[in-house]
Amino acid sequence: MTGEPPAKIAKTGKSELEKEDETQATIERIDDIQSEIDSLNDKASEEILQVERKYNKLRDPFYKKRAEDIATIEAFWVTAFINHPQISALLNEKDEEALAFLKNVQVTENEDIKSGYKIVFEFKENPFFSNTVLEKELKLNDSGEPECSSTEIKWKPGKSLVENGAAAKKDQGLEADSFFQWFSDNSGQDELGEIIKDDLWPNPLQYYLATEGEIDEMDDEDGDEEGDYGEGDEDGDEGGD
Repeated sequence: MTGEPPAKIAKTGKSELEKEDETQATIERIDDIQSEIDSLNDKASEEILQVERKYNKLRDPFYKKRAEDIATIEAFWVTAFINHPQISALLNEKDEEALAFLKNVQVTENEDIKSGYKIVFEFKENPFFSNTVLEKELKLNDSGEPECSSTEIKWKPGKSLVENGAAAKKDQGLEADSFFQWFSDNSGQDELGEIIKDDLWPNPLQYYLATEGEIDEMDDEDGDEEGDYGEGDEDGDEGGD
């Protein structure tokens, strides 16, 4: 009886060494491609900064005109602060009394935008301190770490709004007990300063005009964002029971 010839086994498999060599070669190609992508990203970032610097200069005359008009409206800035859901969380009654004398706010970014910014608060004569201008600046030091500096507030006798005449020993930003404690605290990262620079300063009119319902809606949105992580933790706890 004639049987079929045995099947020939084709050697199509590759040795482990060959596979490792091919994988290494692929990784090197990917690394070269990633280097090209990173180079383009760096170039894009630099061009974006150049455009931002250009438009910052173009915005300047409009900011000056806006400041002149804002100065004619009584309590504009304190109202905008109170209506801002994150800034208002930091204000106490005495802060609001002092901020009622605030007549202008100005934000100036450094020429190298990534290196920092300055916030200037201009005040009318008031019963709390003798300064007419208070400045707070954030910049990167030689090590690339953020550091803050601020004008020393010259409080009038018995009128200091910071604990024991100094900033509370708390984390920078929204963890301070009051606006003026935040201003006097130069401990580093500045969350509130970023909020003023990036959210309030570009369009303070929207907060000055905000209705109670709009303020509640903005507050709810902020709360939802902050609560996402907490809700996830609760779900995890329930699943573990």
